[in-house]
Amino acid sequence: MAMTTPNLDGASALFRSLGDTNRLAILRHLASGEARVTDLVATLGLAQSTISAHLACLRECHLVAFRPQGRQSFYFLAQPDLLGLLRAAEVLLAATGDAVELCPRYGHATQRDTATV
Repeated sequence: MAMTTPNLDGASALFRSLGDTNRLAILRHLASGEARVTDLVATLGLAQSTISAHLACLRECHLVAFRPQGRQSFYFLAQPDLLGLLRAAEVLLAATGDAVELCPRYGHATQRDTATV
């Protein structure tokens, strides 16, 4: 009996969309409730254009949505299941210690350079 291989393209695209620290910071902030771009700029210390570009990416992936109120837009998590995924990632990272962060292929370069000294 031949095993069928699931199409992993969607999962790969999802993880790529989550593969940026700024987007993860935005999602973490939105996990506590909706926010305007100006709120995210003030909290995360990123440029308005950076926040807007990342929100556009997350909106295109249907991970965040917004509701207009007057001249403002309030962003929120469109997929509540995303919270479970982020929590599971935190548990997994805690279990692996520094292994993922020091990964020679995908870890942070500064972490790798420090680890090899």
